[in-house]
Amino acid sequence: MEHIDTLIVGSGFGGAVMALRLAEKGRRVVVLERGRRWAVKDYPSVSGRHWLWDERRPERRNGWIDFRLFGDMSVVAGAGVGGGSLIYANISLEARPETFDQGWPEAVTWAALAPHFATTGAMLGVAPLPAHQFSPRTRLMREAAEAIGAGDRFRVLPQAVTFDPDWHYGLEQPFDLRHSRSWVNAHGREQGTCVHCGNCDIGCPVQAKNTLDLNYLARAEQQGADIRPLHHVRCLSPHEDGGYVVHARDLDAGRDVTLRADRVVLSAGSVGSTELLLRCRDQYRTLPALSQQLGQGWLSNGDFLTPAFYPGRDISPSQGPTISAAIDFLDGRRDGERFLVEDGGFPDVIANLLRRRKRRLLGRAPLERNLLARVLRRMIDRRDPLSSMMLWFGQAVDEPGGRFSLGRPWYAPWRRNQLRLDWDYRAAEKAVQALVDTHVALSEATGGRSSVPPTWNWFRNLITPHPLGGCRMADSAGQGVVDYRGEVFGYPDLFVMDGAVVPVALGLNPSRTIAALAEFAASHID
Repeated sequence: MEHIDTLIVGSGFGGAVMALRLAEKGRRVVVLERGRRWAVKDYPSVSGRHWLWDERRPERRNGWIDFRLFGDMSVVAGAGVGGGSLIYANISLEARPETFDQGWPEAVTWAALAPHFATTGAMLGVAPLPAHQFSPRTRLMREAAEAIGAGDRFRVLPQAVTFDPDWHYGLEQPFDLRHSRSWVNAHGREQGTCVHCGNCDIGCPVQAKNTLDLNYLARAEQQGADIRPLHHVRCLSPHEDGGYVVHARDLDAGRDVTLRADRVVLSAGSVGSTELLLRCRDQYRTLPALSQQLGQGWLSNGDFLTPAFYPGRDISPSQGPTISAAIDFLDGRRDGERFLVEDGGFPDVIANLLRRRKRRLLGRAPLERNLLARVLRRMIDRRDPLSSMMLWFGQAVDEPGGRFSLGRPWYAPWRRNQLRLDWDYRAAEKAVQALVDTHVALSEATGGRSSVPPTWNWFRNLITPHPLGGCRMADSAGQGVVDYRGEVFGYPDLFVMDGAVVPVALGLNPSRTIAALAEFAASHID
């Protein structure tokens, strides 16, 4: 059995930070990541394939996006080296100071996290969208804020993206990838600059997006960390001589592997880390003393998306960074609820397909190549049937309304225990409805026609890409699952560090907060 110092499960914003900082302390670090190590040619934006991850059959389908349906709530997560940084919309926001006023362990304060927020910003190369590169969506956001008397609440958001100050919309075919400039970052990885192609969520084809594999994980590997993709951890148990035995499945080789680690850090995300610990406590009985708070206090972070249509106006939601700006109501001055309105974009999948067809023509006969290439170029440049649509997005400060547990399906009791989420929509209803009402008001004030999804109006169903909680931080096992460092109560040298430990809703994109918590935790681990 292989014996290592530190084993980290997952390589998202928690795991990547822990991998680097513990490797810098001289520990032998191994990272087991369930997803692939993605090459640009394999990104869904480039290949048009490898879209979905199947948790039940990951050997067969281990793609880009893990979509979990839990009845009234659905969760979206990334799968691959870099975790959620692969699919998120680049926004890197610090949590508000008042977020830490209550609900956290005594040691976790704004003052304690402030230097770590600064560190993560530097590591991720955070910068706002340049003023001369505002997209039509950005300009509509500013116009809408002013139209409802909230112009002072308009914010251009910091992003983990490398922008070229010389790029602008006036260039010939400005979104063509040839306009991206190559450069080598401080961690020795080659990247490009942003050309507003709109593919942030399905793989930036020029690598202008500063994903974790290009910074934290790159430097961790330089420090000796060993990252092993396509390794799905199934169970862990204490070893009689200290540390833990970890059982995983090598999805690529199709075999089981077992490792012993003196320290284990779970960073598989709010869903993944919580499910793994629930299985260890309630199914395999290897960690029976885990807190009864495990699975409790889950949050959706109030995510919501409202489409609006502007006949005759060019919004071009598939061009520009996926999110660029916000209208900030986190002070509770609107309807008494706290939320952040953002613009939302989406990738132009059809244009990506046409671009691939165009590239394939390059090997054909000159006459055919030139004729069809010109036709495809016109289709790419002119085709945008959804150009008049605006996606009003945002997050709201909801209450903990979810509880994860294991159970067998009523219709198939012979199947193995499945992860269940009991979610009470009333914990998020007021905050989300205030966000929705503001979406509608912003649309109407700027001549748009909003279309609130019936899944909310009729069924109160939600989808979140920002799940939080399940293994929340606290000062005791009676209040939570882990302490201020992420160490699991009752199990020394077993840690959780990802969105699962966040005990309260943030009301904004959580990636920077998770990374800062990991920096803070690593600084307190010897």
